[in-house]
Amino acid sequence: MYSVFDIANKILAKAANNEAGDLISNLKLQKLLYYMQGFHLALFDSPLFENEIEAWQYGPVIPEVYHHFKDNGNKGITPTEEIIALNGDEENLFDSVFSVYGEYSAVGLMNLTHQESPWLNTQLGDTIDTELLKSFFKTRISY
Repeated sequence: MYSVFDIANKILAKAANNEAGDLISNLKLQKLLYYMQGFHLALFDSPLFENEIEAWQYGPVIPEVYHHFKDNGNKGITPTEEIIALNGDEENLFDSVFSVYGEYSAVGLMNLTHQESPWLNTQLGDTIDTELLKSFFKTRISY
């Protein structure tokens, strides 16, 4: 299991180092962390990070990460210099999830999460159950 801030920084660095050199907003970062956690639970039957994900008005949020970056508002967040390495299978999953969901805008990801059962079946302000995440994302994996 990794620190949620290490995973967040890895996402920020991957976006900043892609061809477009885009920086990711807090809103988009929250959704990408949600997708990373969901697919990790589904594939490896264990969480990528220990922090809980809550259902907020604009979709899934990890409160600690939100509050850490909230001063950025809707501006892009610059990654720190140290980027962690994941094990081989986890690194492949990270790249796959980023390549699919990183293409969406922050609002596009918000709209996507609002159509999915983990967000739909959780009261606003409550924690999204990890078993709900795992079972939903298992339906999104093609073996």
